[in-house]
Parts: sequence; structure tokens; C-alpha cells
Amino acid sequence: MKQHMVIDSPYGPLTLVADDSVLCGLYMVGQRHRPQEETFGERDDTLFGEVTEQLGAYFAGELKEFTVELRLTGTPFQRSVWDRLRQIPYGETRSYGELAEALGNLGASRAVGLANGKNPVGIIVPCHRVVGANGGLTGYGGGLDRKQRLLDFESGAALF
Repeated sequence: MKQHMVIDSPYGPLTLVADDSVLCGLYMVGQRHRPQEETFGERDDTLFGEVTEQLGAYFAGELKEFTVELRLTGTPFQRSVWDRLRQIPYGETRSYGELAEALGNLGASRAVGLANGKNPVGIIVPCHRVVGANGGLTGYGGGLDRKQRLLDFESGAALF
């Protein structure tokens, strides 16, 4: 059974979605590949205590790695990319090619990019830490402005 709530963040409202009380979605307003609102289930503002605490600590600059339980639904390849995303340290970036290489498939950088774009739990699964081969910003489901702001925040260049 799915449930959801909306919280405020420095990036605008975030919709948290749970499936049987386990976080399965974190969506920004205007996010590409955002599911329809009616798929989020009933609203329950009491369900996400640990998630909201960890997000609050992250936005305060006190948390570098999330430990909340996740239920990520996707293909085996997508899940392998999302697992790799969670291994990118706070404040660092990796290119799509580096992720493809880490997955053992040098030619899969485009597929990595597609999987990255379908990440259902942004910020916590840090897809914003993936950049182009030259270090430049490339697509981000939440918008390039948000991606830059997240990277600046994690590098210490910007505080909220």
C-alpha cells in the first residue's frame, strides 16, 4: 500500500512516497519522469520520521550518507546503476563513463545516463553527483539549476 507526504526543502517541495512504509520515491516539483500524483497513495504526514530527520540533517550540512531503507523498483541494470550512485562519496562526482566502467561495461555510458535519469529517489540516491566526461553538467531530472545547487552545497561553495 502506497502513502505519501510533501515536505519543504531548499529545492522546493519534495514528495516522499512509501510502499508498505518503505521509501520508494522522492520527487521534486517539475521533475522529469515523475509519476502521476494519483499513484502516490493516501497522504500520511506521520510516516516519514526517519526520512525527514535525515533529509533535515543533510540540508543542515550534518549528514553525508543516508541510511534509510529504500525499495527501488526498476530493471536489474537500473538497480545496479542506482547502487553505484550510492557509492559516490558526498562532495565528489563521477562521469557516466566512470560509472559504466565500474559496472564492467565501458560502452554503457548512455544506458547509465538513462538509468540515472529514472532514479526514483533523488538526493538520497545521489544522481546529481554524475557529470559529463569533461566534468560539465549534463541532464538532471530535477533541472540543471538544482543539480548545480546540490553540487555547490556538497562542495561547500553554497550554504542554505
